[in-house]
Amino acid sequence: MKISTKGRYGLRALVDLAEHEEGKAIPIRKISERQDISEQYLEQLFATLRKAKLVKSVRGAHGGYMLNHEPEDISVAEILTALEGPLVPVDCVVEENFCNYVDRCVMHGLWEEMADAINEIIENTTLADLLERAIAEKKNERRQKSDDKK
Repeated sequence: MKISTKGRYGLRALVDLAEHEEGKAIPIRKISERQDISEQYLEQLFATLRKAKLVKSVRGAHGGYMLNHEPEDISVAEILTALEGPLVPVDCVVEENFCNYVDRCVMHGLWEEMADAINEIIENTTLADLLERAIAEKKNERRQKSDDKK
């Protein structure tokens, strides 16, 4: 199982939005510049995230996007599922009639355990957790640059 560009870029964009929002809409152009992701691609991602009610759009001169909920109320699972669909190692975990062998497949239990472990992590990690990591990483980078100048 791999998280595609949609999932990776979508998470990056939402962390950026959470970091810079401060009660006002953020234009896609600003997120695009900071994250080095094309505006057109971000528009597609944000359309999907808006349909999932994770973000809301604001029109007009000061328009853009805002989170629809507080970062601590948005799980990584919600974001990735909106962008990627179910995150499972093998389709038989979510598709009831995927194959005729599932009821005697030795591996099926392993696939379910893997899916449960992945979902446990992403359901219990929030956008606020990722934002906290991003802020800590930026502080660490600034500290390293400061140390390098000495």
